[in-house]
Amino acid sequence: MKILGIDPGTLIAGYGVIEKSGAEIKAVAYGSIKTGKNQNFPERLKTIYTGVTELISMYKPDHMAVEEVFYGKNFKAAIKMGEGRGIIFLCAAMANIPIAEYAARVVKKAVAGNGNAHKGKVQEMVKAILGLPEIPQPEDASDALAIAICHSHRL
Repeated sequence: MKILGIDPGTLIAGYGVIEKSGAEIKAVAYGSIKTGKNQNFPERLKTIYTGVTELISMYKPDHMAVEEVFYGKNFKAAIKMGEGRGIIFLCAAMANIPIAEYAARVVKKAVAGNGNAHKGKVQEMVKAILGLPEIPQPEDASDALAIAICHSHRL
């Protein structure tokens, strides 16, 4: 079973595709969808849409998972992030792929065993779980793989 995890962002959206077979989980692909800093916001959303639909077409995931929005004090950024996530949900719906969302703490607990784990610990665990020679880069891709791993534990 293939799972496409996405760490949403309107400048950089990380992605990670994993394949789960029994207890074994392996990385299939990971990277990022980058929008241009000079693109207007609708163009950024279009870039995310195109990137996610290409990933779906290329890897044919059975499931998708995305991180929930955390906005802290910047409400405007949370709204923009929500709009980007809406594009990701639309892509999943258009391809009839079930999609789940997880809070960052849930992802950290699933991958590192502690919902308060720091980013470095989560990245090391992603590397170990997937048997990779190094921590996946960019950071957004490592986060996306963690989201996919979290979802795989719930299937």
